[in-house]
Amino acid sequence: MGISDKPLLPAGSDDLSFDRPIPPGADQDAILNAVTDEITNRGFVIAKADKLFNWARSGSLWPMTFGLACCAVEMMHSAASRYDMDRYGMLFRPSPRQSDVMIVAGTLTNKMAPALRRVYDQMPEPRWVLSMGSCANGGGYYHYSYAVVRGCDRIVPVDVYVPGCPPTAEALIYGLLQLQKKIKRTGTIART
Repeated sequence: MGISDKPLLPAGSDDLSFDRPIPPGADQDAILNAVTDEITNRGFVIAKADKLFNWARSGSLWPMTFGLACCAVEMMHSAASRYDMDRYGMLFRPSPRQSDVMIVAGTLTNKMAPALRRVYDQMPEPRWVLSMGSCANGGGYYHYSYAVVRGCDRIVPVDVYVPGCPPTAEALIYGLLQLQKKIKRTGTIART
């Protein structure tokens, strides 16, 4: 049965002119569903472009390391042979221009904050930030120090927070997997 075999107009409609669009509603939905089913049955795949782009982006995250303190050691463990982030399509990049995820691991001081912002600005869009450890999340043990920024979210927008002091490599990988899910859920191509 092909498209020409199915009635495309709603029952009781005698108007066969297609010079005007069908108004939104149940009739339009029925026609679009019939056409989509017919195209799918013929072997074509129908997908939204933004879902395809987000799927590709989530499967090839290239994080840039911004290791500031002891959490950076656990970040290195996540790339070692026991945990192996390469299995998830993640590969550490040394340059901000080659990466799309920044992992901020450790205590962010007031002197280091402008460098963090500069590196973030050098990353291409779309870009994401993962805050790793209690010091990066909110200042941690040094929260009341005059020299510490109380959370890297005051300098750059953070997408995922990984708690712990220091968080384990498993927690970091779990945070990266949560970031992948967040990227897949993004509804538009451009990130706002």
